[in-house]
Amino acid sequence: MSPQSNPPADPHPNLPGQDPDTPRDLVGIGIGPFNLSLAALAQPLAELDAVFYEQRTAFSWHPGLLIDGSRLQVPFLADLVTLADPASPWSFLNYLRHRDRLFPFYFAERFHIQRAEYDAYCRWVCENLTGLRFGHQVDAVRFNPERDVFEVDFTQIAPDGEAEALGRTYARNIVLGIGTEPYVPDPLRPLVEAPAVPVIHAADYLDHRERLLAAEHITVIGSGQSGAEIFLDLLRHRPAGREKLHWLGRTEAFAPMEYSKLGLEHFTPDYTRYFHALAEPVRDRLLDSQWQLHKGIDAATLAAIHDELYRRTTLGGWPDTVLTPGVRVRTAGRIATTKVELHLEHVQQNTRSRMTTDAVVLATGYRERSLDRILAGLDPYMRRDSRERPRIDDRYRLVLDPSVTGAGCHVYVQNAERHTHGIGTPDLGLAAWRSAGILNSVTGKETYALPGRTAFTTFGLEQQPRIPAARQAPVLTPLVERRTHA
Repeated sequence: MSPQSNPPADPHPNLPGQDPDTPRDLVGIGIGPFNLSLAALAQPLAELDAVFYEQRTAFSWHPGLLIDGSRLQVPFLADLVTLADPASPWSFLNYLRHRDRLFPFYFAERFHIQRAEYDAYCRWVCENLTGLRFGHQVDAVRFNPERDVFEVDFTQIAPDGEAEALGRTYARNIVLGIGTEPYVPDPLRPLVEAPAVPVIHAADYLDHRERLLAAEHITVIGSGQSGAEIFLDLLRHRPAGREKLHWLGRTEAFAPMEYSKLGLEHFTPDYTRYFHALAEPVRDRLLDSQWQLHKGIDAATLAAIHDELYRRTTLGGWPDTVLTPGVRVRTAGRIATTKVELHLEHVQQNTRSRMTTDAVVLATGYRERSLDRILAGLDPYMRRDSRERPRIDDRYRLVLDPSVTGAGCHVYVQNAERHTHGIGTPDLGLAAWRSAGILNSVTGKETYALPGRTAFTTFGLEQQPRIPAARQAPVLTPLVERRTHA
């Protein structure tokens, strides 16, 4: 859509009787868990005019990885709202109450819920929350210096995927929550694009599971949680003695995720603030060294894999599986039309080999979606770091030219700031806290009271740890016994 185009205003008016050209306080782009958290916390703020656009027709959270039994790696308290507002009607516990499932959940004693249940909870919020516009693809964001507002152009998408209408709305604040996308390493990209042999990303695993199981030999590439869950699921569905499964990973071991209590304090607001204040080169070095804090495998999943492999030895012989860490795929190609040949390198041994397989699952993770396309119109105003990444301040705002921010206009980001805010960026446990902080910034007041200290660890030497004042219990007025006289 060209900058000169003049599409009709947003068909959903800001407020009853309000001029459609009146700028909204906030426009969210993308409705994943993080912007859904923001929408849920924004809902009770009657003075805040906010709308959220999503190009998909409905909420869906990693549907290809909702494997039976797979669980979140964060406690259920890391829902959309609880860690900022435990009394919110959009909490996971309130979802259970509305589903008449509080007592079953209580007796189940599950601190970590299933992924499918988290997805169902988020869909329940979407079904009951106002201000969400699914089937709306945002095409461009520009700053209008004459009106000191952002212009947001979008296309309304019909259920069949065709463009139905064009629209434009105006906003003082934008919140980008466009999420991540599956990452395919360059050597394997040509294989994914040619459909003859199943080479699929883990994001699409469930859609292709039957086709994969029909293959004679399957290779899983990736040593993180998704790779482990998919290997385990395939293993459980293959006949004993004829598993023909290969699991390769680049890391030096199929390592458990760091899950000690003090280790988890790297996912607190305290650590996020500490990380943001570090110099850019230090932040980059830290990110590379902290992989086991967020890319390791849940210890229970590792135990389940070992248990399943061991169980098969009791039937006689060893399972036909190969698990090899420390391996990278150099190149890959097809043999005829039915097989794939992987050219491998073992990093520690400095050796190379080839292997042939009939199907490949790429559990190679996700990468932050580039902001460049959607923010192309703001590029002249954006400030970037030494590696041309957007600079982001401590309040999750893009650092823009003062001509924009001086007009009170800001662009916030969610799950696009790992290079500035650290490994907690994609963590669901920080979602509510970050969303509440964004709303406090947008409203210019402490709409949500956030904790001053969140970790026992003090991550730097410059400031002494602050000991929060003890909260005094309210003084109760003693009951006075009422006496009656005969």
